[in-house]
Amino acid sequence: MKARHVILVILLIVVADQALKFYIKTNYYMNEHHNILGTWFRLHFVENEGMAYGWKFGGESGKMLLTLFRLAAVIFGVWYLRSIIQKKYSRGFIICASLIFAGALGNLIDSMFYGLIFEESVPGTYAVAKLFPAHGYAGFLHGKVVDMLYFPIISDAHFPSWVPFWGGDEFEFFRPIFNLADASISTGVITILLFQKRFFKHHNVPENHSTIETGAVVNDDVQIQ
Repeated sequence: MKARHVILVILLIVVADQALKFYIKTNYYMNEHHNILGTWFRLHFVENEGMAYGWKFGGESGKMLLTLFRLAAVIFGVWYLRSIIQKKYSRGFIICASLIFAGALGNLIDSMFYGLIFEESVPGTYAVAKLFPAHGYAGFLHGKVVDMLYFPIISDAHFPSWVPFWGGDEFEFFRPIFNLADASISTGVITILLFQKRFFKHHNVPENHSTIETGAVVNDDVQIQ
């Protein structure tokens, strides 16, 4: 697989991810949601200060560490993608690695720049954030990641009363709200786990060198019949 094809895959994902985030951020107020396909697929605007799918990671200091980790991962990803392209890894593995890289880059852009270029979306208000205000809502590396994809395939259900700990509690599947970058990372990781034997088959095959030991004297007079 050629480098230009990898770059194209990454650009398509990052552009699509950022375009959707810009649209949601500038057209939806915080927690606004709309059904797209019935009630099981919705656009639901939330912001994530931590990890993928809304998980938290240690407040402001944790967020800074997470952003720096993403930055380091993207820098390493550039070198790694170049390496596996040169070593001619399988097309499927290179595409998966590209998906993971594109997802990490998409969320890194939010963390690095969104605090500078957007107004804050305040929960409990119906105000929509403006792009390029006089003052952003946070400094460099402190932006929030925009999430919007919500798939409550099973909702308004409850655990049976006999289930330990959660008996009678509300049950919903799938609860996390995420974005295209998160989906890209998850797709790449899951596909690698499912098809790792196929992806690494070529590179894991040991080289067999057969040798024959003989006590015969080899010289220029020996003729092979």
